[in-house]
Amino acid sequence: MSSTSQPFGLRPAFSPSGVVRPTAYTITSGYGSNILQNQPVKIVPSSTGAGTIAAASIGDRFIGTFQGVEFTDTDGRRRVSNKWTASTSATDIVAYVTLDPSIVYEIQSNATLDVTSIGGQYDFTTITAGSTTTGLSAIMLDAASGATNASLRVIDLAPGPDNAWGDNYVIVQVQISEHQNVADVAQY
Repeated sequence: MSSTSQPFGLRPAFSPSGVVRPTAYTITSGYGSNILQNQPVKIVPSSTGAGTIAAASIGDRFIGTFQGVEFTDTDGRRRVSNKWTASTSATDIVAYVTLDPSIVYEIQSNATLDVTSIGGQYDFTTITAGSTTTGLSAIMLDAASGATNASLRVIDLAPGPDNAWGDNYVIVQVQISEHQNVADVAQY
């Protein structure tokens, strides 16, 4: 798989504290952007939608990844989905988001990485990447974006067959290094 580009977003792998438990938030009815499963999201701090979640952009501090949503549509039917479709009008919106800053995620890189990448920090690729058919994000770790402080910190190679340092599209384990609830820590 490391020789083929098959991105899946920022997928939660495990939590050192035990179990990955998504936290319930909400999305503003009519929110105008798609949010796909495994896509980084942030808590909106402004007065418009304060406390709701929104898609995070490259360089934004973010809270975790979007894991799904349930809501009541305009026909009064309860819907459950792994994606939020842009401009959906709904009530009783419950969005599930990973929150624990210690969660370890897996993400595929868009270029080769080697073992010296451990401890390095990188941003993710364009946030709009993904499929509204499957509802899955297709963001990748941007190997060219290495910086002292960036969105994600590489902590190890993801275990699995056909995944090795130096491959074209390495799958790595990362943690959020620019988490909204935690102070930044520079690369090591």
